[in-house]
Amino acid sequence: MTQDQWGSIRDELHQTLGANSFQSWIQPLAFIGTDDGFARFNVPTNFFGNYVSQNYGDLLLSKITRVNPSVRRIVFDTVTASQEATNRLAGAEQDVEPIASPSVQTKPASSLDNLNGSPLDKRFTFDSFVVGKPNELAHAAARRVAEGGPVTFNPLFLYGGVGLGKTHLMHAIAWELRTRHPHLNVLNLSAEQFMYRFVQALRDRKMMDFKSLFRSVDVLMVDDVQFIAGKDSTQEEFFHTFNALVDQHKQIIISADRAPDEIKDLENRIRSRLQSGLVVDLHPTDYELRLGILQSKSEMYARIYPGLEVERGILEFLAARIVSNVRILEGALTRLFAFASLVGKPISMDLTQECLTDILRVSERKVSIEEIQRKVADHYLIRHSDLVGPKRVRTFARPRQIAMYLCKQLTTRSLPEIGRHFGGRDHTTVMHGVRRIEELKRQDAQIAEDVELLRRSLEA
Repeated sequence: MTQDQWGSIRDELHQTLGANSFQSWIQPLAFIGTDDGFARFNVPTNFFGNYVSQNYGDLLLSKITRVNPSVRRIVFDTVTASQEATNRLAGAEQDVEPIASPSVQTKPASSLDNLNGSPLDKRFTFDSFVVGKPNELAHAAARRVAEGGPVTFNPLFLYGGVGLGKTHLMHAIAWELRTRHPHLNVLNLSAEQFMYRFVQALRDRKMMDFKSLFRSVDVLMVDDVQFIAGKDSTQEEFFHTFNALVDQHKQIIISADRAPDEIKDLENRIRSRLQSGLVVDLHPTDYELRLGILQSKSEMYARIYPGLEVERGILEFLAARIVSNVRILEGALTRLFAFASLVGKPISMDLTQECLTDILRVSERKVSIEEIQRKVADHYLIRHSDLVGPKRVRTFARPRQIAMYLCKQLTTRSLPEIGRHFGGRDHTTVMHGVRRIEELKRQDAQIAEDVELLRRSLEA
C-alpha cells in the first residue's frame, strides 16, 4: 500500500466517521508501510493505539485489505518503535516514503497552543430550529444561555436520542454568543476531543498548559459527554475543569444521549455535578413538530428548485410515516426534492413512494404486544408470568399498567385484544391502567422517565 492509497482511505474514513472522530483518532495516524502481512502506523501513545485498535481496527483493516489483500493485521507503534520499523522497511518497499517525524509528533492536530474546537455548522442556528412541544423547554433554556447574561442554572444539560436537535442547539448557542458577545472565549468540542487533548497533554508533559487553557474559557460546550464514562483519568480531569469553571461563574453546556443517572460507568461526583444545573430532555418529535419541520424545509427547497410542484398531502404523509428522528425525516425530503428535480416531475404520492421505498419500508415496522411485555418485564426485573398474572401487588401491577399503556400507544390493537394478552382482563381494566399511567406521568418524574425510555427502546 502506498502513501497515495492511504490518502484515499483517509478520505473515505473522513466521510464515514465524520469530522470530529476523524480529526481526533484517524488524522494523527502516520502510515509507515507494509511488511510480512502487517500494515504499520505511528501513533502518539500506546493508549491512543489501543483505543484506535479497539474502536476502529476492523474498519481500518477492511479498507486496507481491499487495496492490499496481503495485509492480515494492523500494528500501531509509538515513536521509538515506529522509527525502527521505518528504517527496516525503507529498503523493503520502494513505493513507501518513510515518515520519520510525522506532524502528529512535532505539532499535533489538536495543538495545546490554541483552543480551536469543533467547526460550527452554519445551518444550525436558532432561526432554523423548528420549535414544538417536545423541544420547547430545551429551546428556551438554550436561548437564555445564548443571551450571555447571568443565568440561574449551570450547567445546562441537554439529552435525547439521535436526531432530536441536541447538536443543533449546541451550535446555535455558539453562533449566538459569537454574534452578541464576540469578546467571549467560547469553546465547543466533543467529549472525544477533550479526551484526546488530555491524552496528548499527558504525553507531551504539558498538563499545566492544558489546565490553564481549559480554565481560560468563558463558555465551555461539550457534546456527547457519555463518551468519557469509564475513562477514569479523563473523568478526573473533566471533574476538576468543571469545578474550576463553575467557581469562576463560567457557563457550561453539556449534551448526551441519555440523562446523567442513566450513563453507565460515570463517576457519581460527575453525575451529581451534571444534575446540579438544569437537565432538559429533548423528547421525540410529535406529528405537529415533524410537519412543521417539513414545511420549513420545503419552503427552503422551493427557493432552490423554483417551479417544482409538491402535491397536497405529501408533507402530511411523510410526517405521519417517518417518526424515528429528524435527520431521517430531513434526509427523506432532501432526496425527494433532488429526485423530482432530476426526473422533471412534480412530487406526487407515486413518486414519493418510488423514491423513498427503503425509508418507508423501515418505518412500517410494527411493535407487537409480546415485544412490549418482554421489554417491560426485563426493565422491571420481573417474570413475564407475573406481568400478565393475577397478582395485584404494586411490584407487578405498576409495570403491568405501563405495558398496557404502551400497547395502547404503540399498537393498533383494541382494548379487548390488549386485555386478552394480559391474562384475559376486561377492556375496562386496560382503560383504567392507561388512564392511571397518563396521570402518573404528570405527577411522578420517574414513571414518566421509565415510560419514555421504554418507548424509545421499542421504537428504535
